[in-house]
Amino acid sequence: MNAGQSIFSQLMNFLPAHDFRQCVARYTGDYKLKSFSCWDQFLCMAFAQLTYRESLRDIEACLRANQAKLYHMGIRGRVSRNTLANANSVRDWRIYADFAHLLINQARALYRDDEFSLALQQTVYALDATTIDLCLSLFPWAYFRKRKGAVKLHTLLDLRGNIPTVIIITHGLIHEVNILDQLTFEAGAFYLMDRAYLDFPRLHRLHLASAFFVTRARKRFDCQRLYSAPVDRTTGVMCDQIVTLSNPVPRAGYPDKLRRIRYFDPLQDRRLIFLTNNFTLPPLTVAQLYRSRWQVELFFKWIKQHLRIRKFYGTSENALKTQIWIAISVYVLVAIVKKQLNLEGSLYRILQILSVSLFEKTPILEALSLSDYELQLTTAGKQLILFH
Repeated sequence: MNAGQSIFSQLMNFLPAHDFRQCVARYTGDYKLKSFSCWDQFLCMAFAQLTYRESLRDIEACLRANQAKLYHMGIRGRVSRNTLANANSVRDWRIYADFAHLLINQARALYRDDEFSLALQQTVYALDATTIDLCLSLFPWAYFRKRKGAVKLHTLLDLRGNIPTVIIITHGLIHEVNILDQLTFEAGAFYLMDRAYLDFPRLHRLHLASAFFVTRARKRFDCQRLYSAPVDRTTGVMCDQIVTLSNPVPRAGYPDKLRRIRYFDPLQDRRLIFLTNNFTLPPLTVAQLYRSRWQVELFFKWIKQHLRIRKFYGTSENALKTQIWIAISVYVLVAIVKKQLNLEGSLYRILQILSVSLFEKTPILEALSLSDYELQLTTAGKQLILFH
């Protein structure tokens, strides 16, 4: 079926092209375009993500060096850095955001039955944000500090498959806790958050939606103890209490009971206090749940290291958001391919192989089988040097 197709073309075949056209039509992305469609733009930007291109000039040089292969890669328009820069600047970034969400839904369906480390049946989400620093003189619209610009990437990560289910890009000045106002909470699901999200009226809205949260208490946390359950201190659990807020202001925002768990973490050699509205899980499981929140930190670290979301090909807000959403699409696409082809390697290793083999006409399953490709990586690494 894929005979004669490049690995890049085979990879793009996993994308729902019809759904992409619907996203383009929704925002009239191809209106009055004679060449270099939104699909061409997406393919060029996806290629840049997969091969770690440094700049628009780098993208142009690399693709023009393989001009004869572009048609078979699906790129019909003429590639130039000016055309790509203009497309990134003026074509609505929501086209690529909507398409990324379609891929996210597809990936979540594939990973839904994966086992979670704590054997919970409920969906477990980790919520956090990361700051992407920008040069204020180049990105004046992204004011953050006196001499610094920034945007924040607020992410709700489904810990089954580490799939980002909600991504909201804001200016760096927007505080993390405000994102709770934009979320629709899933009944029965767990939401793991650090202390930046400790806002009792907002947490009470989550509670009223029949969802559960696990977060950490601040150092000055005033509460009234109603009940203390017996605990096994050898597990690290120091206390397991049912409490209410004693300060009238926060109690007005959260009038219901809370569960307070004090835990000694031997790995960090410190005491932690957790707050949750779940009263049935064992206290040690609650502590272990919160530790799982670090998966979202690892997700941020991974995408910053292995995708192009710290150096941008354009300086407008539209260009930045377009690049980020296409980067997310590439991440989710690789996760989809990994699952559908039953690949055992890590996403990073799959990206390594893809980055040096996109023009090859090998069946993609054979190319991404790490045992078959292991000895070729050293040779393929020379190809990376040629394209940098």
